[in-house]
Amino acid sequence: MIRVAVAGAAGRMGKTLIQAIGESDGLTLTAGFEYADHPRLGEDLGVLCGLGPLGVALSSDPQSQADDFDVVIDFTIPSATLSLARVCSEKGNAMVVGTTGFDDQQTNALGEYAQKTAIFVSPNMSVGVNLSMKLIEIAAKALGDEVDIEVIEAHHKHKIDAPSGTAVRIGEVLATALNRNLANDAVYHRQGITGARDPKTIGFSTIRGGDIVGEHTVLFAGEGERLEITHRATSRNNFAQGALRAVALVANAAPGWYDMDDLLGI
Repeated sequence: MIRVAVAGAAGRMGKTLIQAIGESDGLTLTAGFEYADHPRLGEDLGVLCGLGPLGVALSSDPQSQADDFDVVIDFTIPSATLSLARVCSEKGNAMVVGTTGFDDQQTNALGEYAQKTAIFVSPNMSVGVNLSMKLIEIAAKALGDEVDIEVIEAHHKHKIDAPSGTAVRIGEVLATALNRNLANDAVYHRQGITGARDPKTIGFSTIRGGDIVGEHTVLFAGEGERLEITHRATSRNNFAQGALRAVALVANAAPGWYDMDDLLGI
């Protein structure tokens, strides 16, 4: 039985993860964490999630409970993820990280922690999204510079980073397939008289509103035709299921950085 902790346990994704762990075989919830002054600290995580008592209290101190879990799933914010990664690298706990919004310095820091413990990182845990990225790569290589490429993403109104980590990863996939430099070629904002579109650019459009779980479309616009590759998530449960598959991968893995390519073999 793999003992699992959830960081951000009182949030929307945290509750979905706890429910999924409860319904899984081979996994058991043994800890859950939130920030230090969270109003629900000390509450039973099962009660908090509407599952009934589980005998596991919401805590703010992962270090004191590091011996209670084998793997922690983290869908929080970069600063919190890095603090947790420091603890896990010292104690030998594996991590599954779905946090987005890391800057280059934070990504490098997480990579240093991965030298000491197994850390699985993906901006999107959905199997479908990651399969769509492979289709996007194939399409980009086939169509090349003959089309204009735009990435459109939509999420709920509470999401704090833009564009989404998944959209940025899609941009990286596109740039690699087209031998472009995303740092130079990405366009995140258009307003006013912008002039004709530079054919080498990769455009990003962001939508925030309501309770949209997550939608990503890549538009390949050519002369006389266009191709669209779209993934729509209608439930957070698919992200949770991907995260649980990642838990099984890293639970007994050697220290290192793991991602969806390792999980799906693509």
